[in-house]
Amino acid sequence: RAYSGTETEGQLLNSFVQYFGDSLGRKIKRMPLIEETVLPGDSLLTLPVVIIGNGPSGICLSYLLSGYRPYLSPEAIHPNPILHTKLEEARHLSIVDQDLEYLSEGLEGRSSNPVAVLFDTLLHPDADFGYDYPPVLHWKLEQHNYIPHIVLGKGPPGGAWHSMEGSMLTISFGDWMELPGLSFKEWAASKRRNIKSDRVMPEEIACYYKHYVKVMGLQKNFRDNVYITSVSRLYREKDDEGRSHQNEDISTQHLEMEDGQKSLIKRNWEIRGYQRATDGSYVPFCLFAENVALATGTFDSPGRLQVEGEDFPFVLHSMSDFGAAISKGKLRGKADPVLIVGAGLTAADAVLCAYNNNIPVVHVFRRRVTDTSLIFKQLPKRLYPEYHKVYHMMCTQSHTVDSNQHSAYTSFPEHNVLSFKPEMKCVLQSASGLKKILKFSVALVLIGSHPNLFFLKDQGHSIGHHSNQPITCKGNPIEIDPYTYECTKEANLFALGPLVGDNFVRFLKGGALGIARCLAIRQKKKHELIESGDGGGDGVP
Repeated sequence: RAYSGTETEGQLLNSFVQYFGDSLGRKIKRMPLIEETVLPGDSLLTLPVVIIGNGPSGICLSYLLSGYRPYLSPEAIHPNPILHTKLEEARHLSIVDQDLEYLSEGLEGRSSNPVAVLFDTLLHPDADFGYDYPPVLHWKLEQHNYIPHIVLGKGPPGGAWHSMEGSMLTISFGDWMELPGLSFKEWAASKRRNIKSDRVMPEEIACYYKHYVKVMGLQKNFRDNVYITSVSRLYREKDDEGRSHQNEDISTQHLEMEDGQKSLIKRNWEIRGYQRATDGSYVPFCLFAENVALATGTFDSPGRLQVEGEDFPFVLHSMSDFGAAISKGKLRGKADPVLIVGAGLTAADAVLCAYNNNIPVVHVFRRRVTDTSLIFKQLPKRLYPEYHKVYHMMCTQSHTVDSNQHSAYTSFPEHNVLSFKPEMKCVLQSASGLKKILKFSVALVLIGSHPNLFFLKDQGHSIGHHSNQPITCKGNPIEIDPYTYECTKEANLFALGPLVGDNFVRFLKGGALGIARCLAIRQKKKHELIESGDGGGDGVP
């Protein structure tokens, strides 16, 4: 059935529990909204918003959709005088209710998305200049602004942060990892956690996100242990069931068929998947949504070299697998070094992990050590001494300097991996074309990761900046409207976070702001239509 504006939040959430069960203690009874043999048309639940992904992107969006609104604090003065003047003009309005394009005009920051830069400078004024100014916003919970939604995630709230290597520090400061309305430092102090550095471990951040959902009262919107298998659009004939165009949702689209068939109307989204029950069984489900927000991040699919032998069991693609091999003692006493491929921070983490466990390392990467695009060039030495230690070794302990490849660390700059051999050997090729064969104990390929959007049509290749190519954070993010975060190539589909190029938590919050404003406007228009008698809720076919 369609969500009605007269339906209370409690009634709608009872519907969630009916189908999803209560994950906070009760055993799941039944989750499928529709069986494979049941045709759409029964009395089924249609939600205004379904958020796929329960990491910081999904959590922040749920926070805003739950009715929390940011206002300019009475005593606040933003260090940017032009922006402060704009904020003063509409001090009585929440930021969600203001013109985001107007507010973000002229701002510059480390995100290509203007609303991300705007929200970041409101929460962390002049952070990139080294200042630690407090936010200029304060938050109010306005129940009437609640938009019913559900957040679906594979694990507990926090997403991939729960599976990151726990012994490494985050790249960002703890304050930059926090979400609106709950200071990370205050939370850490209340938990009597001894935060020795401005940078913290991933397990601290994961715990903070999980606690955030609870303390902000968002648990009712979250469902864990959920795996999405399909997200697709539904269609119906224009004159089906005698419904006229004026009764369709304001966002409905009409598609003319080339062979002269009847016009089709683009309808709601259908989300299918399964949830792991408390007894370990997997229960299928299907629900419908007017809008879908993609907040899955990019940690699903590790980057691959696409070379011969990469599927051998001794070629790993994640830090967790490497950590497990170390903890199980599989590398203890091995004479051959670990082969680490990649020049990013995760590869550097692996080098440090091996180094700290007295495991010799051969480090292979394609770039020159003087390449200005290397991430190490962008990190201050004082704040990131461990990464600069790795970078120093990359520069000074090259194979051309030290021919003893059995030392603690040897780097191979400007080298590509051609293949892995079954006898645990690797064939490298230098920039000049010279080939080398190295023996190793285990190989670790850490060259980034990509989102896994297999549940979308064509795996989402059609919604990127470059059509028919895989979605990647840097090279081909999802193409969105810069102020609403709605996909330009698919109406009522939104994306935020790494999927649109915002890797850092401090910037993904802008996506939640843009989406919340867009949906609030549409919900208001829809309710006005319902009240005037000109339209109804958008049910399922």
